[in-house]
Amino acid sequence: MSRSKRKSEWALFNDARSKAVVFVAYCILNQNSISDGTASYPGSIQELLELVCGSDVGIVQMSCPELVCLGLDRGNIDGGRYPVLEENTRIHKLMSQSPAAGTIRQLAQQLVLQISEYRNHGFDIRGIVGVNRSPTCGVDTTSRNSQEVVGKGVFIEVLRKELEKHNIHVETVGIKAFEPEKAVKTVKPLIWPIAK
Repeated sequence: MSRSKRKSEWALFNDARSKAVVFVAYCILNQNSISDGTASYPGSIQELLELVCGSDVGIVQMSCPELVCLGLDRGNIDGGRYPVLEENTRIHKLMSQSPAAGTIRQLAQQLVLQISEYRNHGFDIRGIVGVNRSPTCGVDTTSRNSQEVVGKGVFIEVLRKELEKHNIHVETVGIKAFEPEKAVKTVKPLIWPIAK
C-alpha cells in the first residue's frame, strides 16, 4: 500500500484537541516584550489568559514585529521617558520603512501560512486579537502624529492585505491591556461557545 493511500485512510488530529485556535498579539501573553513604560501587567494579561485557558481554544502567539525589527528597547533606550503616543508614533514611522517593512511582510506571510495550515486540516480559526493604540498590532486604532487615531497598525494592515490575497477571512478584534473588563467582553464572543 502506498504511503499516500495510507495517509488518506487515516483521520488526522482525531485526538483530544478541540481543533479551535485563536491568534493573539505577542504582548498579550508577554507584557515584558512591549516598549518601555507601557506594560500594564508583570507577565500576561491575566483576565484574557484566564478566559482562553478556561475554554477549549488553543492560543497561537503571533510574533512581535517591533521586538523582531527594533529590539526590546525599540531602538531608543530613552523611549520610556517620552509620552506613550509620541514614542509610539516614532515606532510606527520606523516600522513603516525599510528594512522593517520587508520583515513585517515576511511575518505576515508566515502567519497566513500557519492560518492556512490550520484551516486546511479542518481547524476553526476563532479570530485574531490585536492591541489597539499599538503602532504595529492596532486593529481599530494606532498611533500617528503623537495621537491615537482610527486605523490599523503597520503589521495588522499588512496581515489584512495578505489574508485578502489568499481569500481568507478571519475576524480580527482589538483590545487594550489597561481596559481588562472591556478586553474580556471583546474577546469572549471569539472563544465561547465552542461548536463541537
